[in-house]
Amino acid sequence: MSNPAFSASRRRLRVLIALCAAALLAAACAHRPAPSSAMPFDQAVNQAVDDLMVQTQKLPAFLAKVESSLSQRRIVIDPLLEGASGQQTEVTRVAEQRIVQRMQAQFKQFTVTPFNANEIGNAQYVLNGTLVRDKDASGAPYRLNLAMTEIKSGMVIAQSVTRISDASLDTRPTAFFRDSPVNGKDRGVEGYIRTAETPAGQAADALYLERLPTATVLQEATAAYEAGRMSEALSRYEAASKRADGQQLRIYSGLYLTQSQLGRTADAERTFGTLARLGLESNNLSVKFLFKPGSTDFLADPKISAAYPMWLRQIARQAAQIDSCVVVTGHTSRTGSEAVNERLSLQRATSVKTRLVSEAPPLSKKLREAGMGFRENIVGTGADDASDALDRRVEFKVAACEA
Repeated sequence: MSNPAFSASRRRLRVLIALCAAALLAAACAHRPAPSSAMPFDQAVNQAVDDLMVQTQKLPAFLAKVESSLSQRRIVIDPLLEGASGQQTEVTRVAEQRIVQRMQAQFKQFTVTPFNANEIGNAQYVLNGTLVRDKDASGAPYRLNLAMTEIKSGMVIAQSVTRISDASLDTRPTAFFRDSPVNGKDRGVEGYIRTAETPAGQAADALYLERLPTATVLQEATAAYEAGRMSEALSRYEAASKRADGQQLRIYSGLYLTQSQLGRTADAERTFGTLARLGLESNNLSVKFLFKPGSTDFLADPKISAAYPMWLRQIARQAAQIDSCVVVTGHTSRTGSEAVNERLSLQRATSVKTRLVSEAPPLSKKLREAGMGFRENIVGTGADDASDALDRRVEFKVAACEA
């Protein structure tokens, strides 16, 4: 039988070690030079990992010895995200693979374990990171941020930044994010991004850490979806949705996608209704309606737009149930002149508003329309393909009704 007093002392010692380590690292990092010159992708990833690991080795020997006696140095890697959109992309996936390879080859004192529900409880650290399009950096189109956080104390113990010289990286979203009907960048995802950019010695985002166990279930579900194992994916998305913190846009996007793939049409419509409600409640409903170029008509491809009437029906029903008004805002990609895109985005918002009113006539007094052109692009490449679909979104924001 364990001794409660000893266990409590052990926990206090762990936190003290983490705090001391973080303070020492913060002092060391306060005088770290700015990120080095831009370098090729593989080299930049290796440099970021090396910098991160070297920081952990700056602890005094006695602290490292005591720390290693408490538990194994086990790290889980929370899949990297593209910093602006909060999506996983082809290149963030490759970066994650490179990180694992580098750590296994060069830093054998750490054990890298899969980011899943079984391993998260045994891991001491979580490593996360973002790839950011660095528009203002001459010769460095991208920046890679990595952070290592001690899970129990919630402190970031190491953080690194490198600049990437490659102008052409595969920034297409992975299958789940490409297929998702809404932008799932919520407060938890923002916390992930914030943590990846947090200097050593400071606290990681609390909500991000709190959601880690559910994030592992979500990642397992997404991996099953992308592998085509729809029944397994559905089961895991359902399990994630039933957790205390399961009311998340990405989880319900996964439920909707798998139900649709399995032909469960009625269930998929109910789930999309929940997605719309969650988005309106958090004032974060951004839907990927795609239009014909230069038009207010939706794309004619039924694989893309067949579900749009149902989406509009559910958004209308959810908007009709709230007391506030809703602003419908159109966005366009960075193709063509600013004036043309301003006008086109407003026309598209008006078109969507008209469709919503046809579904729920009382909304005529509650809906407003606005056009942002390309002023609030998330990706900003003007590629007009799957990689920048978020730039051509329609947003629904709750607002007070004017008298």
